[in-house]
Amino acid sequence: MATKKPVRRKKVAPASAGLSPAETLGSRSPDVDRLANHVETDGGAVLGSYLDPVGGRGLLLAALPIDKVDPTPYQRDPSEAHVKRLMTVIEKVGRFLDPIIAIRHDDRYWTPNGNHRLQALRRLGIKTVISLVVPEAEVAFKILALNTEKAHNLREKSLETIRMARALAESSNMNEAAYAFEFEQAPFLTLGICYEHRPRMSGGAYQSLLKRIDEFVERPLSQALKERERRAARILEVDDRVADIVERLKRKGLTSPYLRAFVVARINPIRFSKATSFDFNEVMDKMKAAAAKFNVDKIRQEDVARAAGGPPDDES
Repeated sequence: MATKKPVRRKKVAPASAGLSPAETLGSRSPDVDRLANHVETDGGAVLGSYLDPVGGRGLLLAALPIDKVDPTPYQRDPSEAHVKRLMTVIEKVGRFLDPIIAIRHDDRYWTPNGNHRLQALRRLGIKTVISLVVPEAEVAFKILALNTEKAHNLREKSLETIRMARALAESSNMNEAAYAFEFEQAPFLTLGICYEHRPRMSGGAYQSLLKRIDEFVERPLSQALKERERRAARILEVDDRVADIVERLKRKGLTSPYLRAFVVARINPIRFSKATSFDFNEVMDKMKAAAAKFNVDKIRQEDVARAAGGPPDDES
């Protein structure tokens, strides 16, 4: 895996890019006109339209019937605590000031960014949700980039990413690598399958390793998914051996929330390597071999304590 040089952002003069306020009032495109007609046919109300000041593309501001709006089907589950906090804030303020993003899907609307707000409004019994309705359906797959309302943990990111990949594979013959922006990191795809098979897996223990050995696949998505299943199976095989070592360390009396991460680090064959390219299968084979030879009798509590430092699980 080649190391990427950080891209330096070019400096731009303040207020020199995009559209001026007056230019955002430009005329609507046929796509936006059709969308506006659909919104009204679906029982919504178009409140206005404008050209996005960054990209110059048309958007609608609309009031949608709340029973016509759903989260995209591959999203994480909403956080109960976050929904309750939003309900309290909306009630106290007495206003809904943060429109959701929506795209039209058949005769309904999907929101890739706004599910917590949507659920809060539903529980409050509100009839209508104010939305920025985007004509381009592919925005629904920009979920990780768009969703800033509540930070994803590793498990959520990974599960959403593999669900997106499966949904895209149904309609796209493009290579997995073509969706690098949507998926963000190749390890999310592999770990997503791991979490499906093992929901309580500590994927964080493997993340730094996978960032070095797990790259996007230059194959059509349907084929790439089969490769992801194979890679996930290799990781779970190693994780079985790691779990056995952790249990033996616990029986020896060692206690720490970092035990699993400690073991993974100890059997990581590229931990101190300065190389920039690795073979996934070769690394997995070496990890299995190292796990088989792991001697718990040589491990002391001080060793684990010195190695601690990262989060103990994937909820951080």
